[in-house]
Amino acid sequence: MERVAVIGAGYVGLVTATCLADLGNKVICVDNDIKKLDDLKKGKIPIYEPGLKELVLKNKKAKRLIFSHSIKEATEKSQIIFICVNTPPLSDGGADLSAVEKVSTEIAKSMKDYKVIVGKSTVPAETHERIKQTVSMLKPKKIEFDVASNPEFLREGHAVSDTLHPDRIVIGVESKRAEEMMRRLYKPMKAPLLITNITTAEIIKHACNSFLSTKISYINAVANICERVGADVEKVAEAMGYDKRIGRQFLNAGAGFGGNCFPKDLDAFIYLAEKKGYEFELLKAVRRINSDQKKLIVKKIEDALWIIKDKTIGVLGLSFKAETDDIRNSIAIAVIKMLLEKGAKVKAYDPKAMEKAKNELKGVNFSNNPYDAAKNSDCLLVMTEWEEFKKLDLAKIKKNLRQPVIIDGRNIFEPEKMKKLGFVYKCIGRV
Repeated sequence: MERVAVIGAGYVGLVTATCLADLGNKVICVDNDIKKLDDLKKGKIPIYEPGLKELVLKNKKAKRLIFSHSIKEATEKSQIIFICVNTPPLSDGGADLSAVEKVSTEIAKSMKDYKVIVGKSTVPAETHERIKQTVSMLKPKKIEFDVASNPEFLREGHAVSDTLHPDRIVIGVESKRAEEMMRRLYKPMKAPLLITNITTAEIIKHACNSFLSTKISYINAVANICERVGADVEKVAEAMGYDKRIGRQFLNAGAGFGGNCFPKDLDAFIYLAEKKGYEFELLKAVRRINSDQKKLIVKKIEDALWIIKDKTIGVLGLSFKAETDDIRNSIAIAVIKMLLEKGAKVKAYDPKAMEKAKNELKGVNFSNNPYDAAKNSDCLLVMTEWEEFKKLDLAKIKKNLRQPVIIDGRNIFEPEKMKKLGFVYKCIGRV
């Protein structure tokens, strides 16, 4: 059993803390949001993530997981300290590391014995040098410490499973002492363990997310060509996926990628490359293609309805992907704002993300179910691939719509079936 602190109770921090506790460790999860902490202490989970609530309650009951607002308390009681704070993008594409600096400062001032300080937040390469510098300046003189990097590769909607059953575990360290402690921590997990230097571990995270972003933008570019020549991007992706060198995952054409990771990590990798004198033109194209997909969705609506102003658009899906309530960098939110700017009236429904979306979207009518969103709408727009939407009673949807128009930004329906049902159906890369 290791004594662990996790600073930050967001998507990454809360899942990390809970899963490490479930492995038998004693974990203190720290956050500066008092309301969030109060809710967690009462068993209320601030995010939707399948399986997380049950795991939090289980480990709270076993007293392996506790919540605190005190970094000082967590530092004093722990051997390994994970930094899992938010690192939002700056206007120039770099990452805002102010929260990382603040936490590093608090840890340094609270240290009384050796600690391993682990960067879990996605940060630019060489951030560990800044953490080390900050802690070295502010810690008690004789106290030793190590900095490490342990990037996360969890997918929202599958975060618990991905954390407990990872494809690989990457640990960047500079000392044998830190390596041994991290090896002990992850010993219960049956996954390949890759030990690197810290900068390499930091780069691995950016490289992975940027590559996955590239696959998505690539298939979206192919989809745009498919539409122009009369090909089916789904069959193209299926054939590509049989090639073991390529693989089928992340070859789903659609409205583009969003979330807190891919856009931010892409920007940060481009920014890092530019700082080091390299123009990462490939990733700039990936970013541009993804941005253009939003405009493509709006154009499909315009092509179907002619005039958007004063038309009512029903939108299914607000989260950036299914199985999460996360709306950060959601393509759905961005498209809705574009529609509102063009004078459209918007009705929206999402199984989990509506409460968060209400703070982001003004002037939108939030519906109780998909059929309410369709009722008297001139068009129904699918923006998130929730399983609920794939099982809709399409005859009822058609009856509720003012015009039988569906714009499918996630390709969840079959074009031939939709046309036979009498819909004007527009999707991505299929004819």
